[in-house]
Amino acid sequence: MSFEKPYEGLRVVDLSQGVAGPYCAMLLGRHGADVIKVEPIDGDWSRMLAPVYGDHTAYSIPANVGKRSLAVDLKSDTGKAIVERLLPDADVFLEGFRPGVIDRLGFSYDRLSAFNEKLIYVSISGFGQEGPLRSKPAMDPVLQAFTGFMDENKGQDGIPHRTPTIINDMSTALYAQQAVAAALYARRDAGRGRRINVSLMEASANLQSIRLMGYHRDGPFKPGMAPNGVLETAEGAIQIVIIRDHDFVKFCKVIGREDMATDDRFRTGDGRRENAEELYRIVREILATQPATQWRDGFTEAGLQNEVVQNYDDFISHPHVEATGLISWMTPPGSEEPWAVPNVPGLPKLDPASEAHMSPRLGQHSREILAELGYAANDIDTFAADGVIGV
Repeated sequence: MSFEKPYEGLRVVDLSQGVAGPYCAMLLGRHGADVIKVEPIDGDWSRMLAPVYGDHTAYSIPANVGKRSLAVDLKSDTGKAIVERLLPDADVFLEGFRPGVIDRLGFSYDRLSAFNEKLIYVSISGFGQEGPLRSKPAMDPVLQAFTGFMDENKGQDGIPHRTPTIINDMSTALYAQQAVAAALYARRDAGRGRRINVSLMEASANLQSIRLMGYHRDGPFKPGMAPNGVLETAEGAIQIVIIRDHDFVKFCKVIGREDMATDDRFRTGDGRRENAEELYRIVREILATQPATQWRDGFTEAGLQNEVVQNYDDFISHPHVEATGLISWMTPPGSEEPWAVPNVPGLPKLDPASEAHMSPRLGQHSREILAELGYAANDIDTFAADGVIGV
């Protein structure tokens, strides 16, 4: 353990696949833990979500930074025996199978905690370990539909839409990681681990807690302020946020309609909500006379919340993003071109020259890990030839 790497010396055995579990394990690794990614011979399925570049995809790279990859056939007795050797000294065990699968593989919480009582055992699932939907397969879009997120995210066409940003997976990873952090802290005094169950359903509900509670009390979302939202301009779109009456006065000055600030229909928040249709008609006509960037400069100078709607390439290349060093350009093993990987808040920036900051290729560390576990070189060669491990 060190100040820079508080989890140094800890071993994490990560059997999870996809994004939620792997991203949680990656965060533990970025804090110093040795994370061994145990994946099937043909790889974590996140490596296969097109488009694929070598061993990597945009899903697999950020969730596996800094890990060591052990490709092993868990359906074989030899493969299970290999993983078994990792567990007596493990501090954290992560799995993301549907409930019951991990027990059938022989790695149940009861069995593992019996010989390693300090183990923190994390199960990540779609709908949780209990309830009638516990065995239903579920990825991020399924939970967007189930939890009400899609219904809240209706387009102008009135149709519920999913967001391609995998918000449920990512939030699940963060909730799981904070639960592990608390369990590691508690273990110092208690001397034992615990079981942690985290589901995408729970994470999604908590992520949406404000709207979930608001909907239950007041029904579907209704804009509480005006003008507010994304509006088209002569070139591009802009997001504006006008909350207080004095913000509206500034807004009117920027758009050249100071008379609207004293108009009885619009001078108060209640008035603007009641007369929103007419207000937006006027505002849209005015904003359509200049490009979004010009309006942005005027609103920003006035101290108003606003921003031009950008795509990801616009964002990555923005001078502010470049100045803050948010993006590290990483070329992991098996990939020919660098990837724009966002740096995790609160952690040192990824170093493109550091192998320890790379996402591994499939089975990259299989031989190394088995040697550490005491297997002879000829045995390792035999395992590879028999398809028990991937190298």
